[in-house]
Amino acid sequence: MKTPISIQLYSLRNLPSLEAVLDTVKAAGYRNVELIGSHLDDAARVRQALDQRGLAVSSSHVGMAALRERFDVIMQACKTLGFTQLFMPSVPPDERQSPDPYWTALGRELAQMAWRAKDHGVELGYHNHHWELAVQADGRTALDCLFAGAGNSPLKWQADVAWLVRGAADPVALLTRFRDRVVSVHAKDLAPANTKLDEDGWEDVGHGVLDWRQSLAPAAVANGAQWFVAEHDKPSDPARFARNSFTFLNSL
Repeated sequence: MKTPISIQLYSLRNLPSLEAVLDTVKAAGYRNVELIGSHLDDAARVRQALDQRGLAVSSSHVGMAALRERFDVIMQACKTLGFTQLFMPSVPPDERQSPDPYWTALGRELAQMAWRAKDHGVELGYHNHHWELAVQADGRTALDCLFAGAGNSPLKWQADVAWLVRGAADPVALLTRFRDRVVSVHAKDLAPANTKLDEDGWEDVGHGVLDWRQSLAPAAVANGAQWFVAEHDKPSDPARFARNSFTFLNSL
């Protein structure tokens, strides 16, 4: 059985409307999508637009501020939209270089939220970028500190593999190390050095330098990934990215 495929709608944020976004991903072949936090603010409308196109939600991102301020509302939105994986995707720019006590405390806070989310049938997890690979004073990375702070809680991990590579980490080693938390991976790719600069060096999945077929995809599945979520942080042509990435991921 294939690991199911989804697409992070942030990748198509420059299209003119939600309807245009959903039409584009459906035309590319997707049947599942990953939402962003603003979609949860109007869950009924988003659900209607999805239903009209035969699309379902695999998961969503949501910011820490929203989790702190509107936790119960977000849980209800998850129910309305019919998904059970929710990921906190980032911390504010001025906090990304914080020392280890910050990351340990964040892990503890997310752990408490993960226990609360579990009562609603939702798995709460963290999504990484590259700044969590910064080495702290004690030799650990920020990601190490965060997961240590989370302890034995049900906090999960959506591993953004290309950001791990940009952070000079070995993604297979980290997927293996934190396999008890892995439930999803962001499938994205990197262009060769000094190319695709207009797209910040990202590439359509399967069209870049990362070895998804022989290494990354098998490692993700072996370590617990339940979804491959295609993403591109700055595609010059969102429809091209969606098509190319679906075709590749569907071939795995």
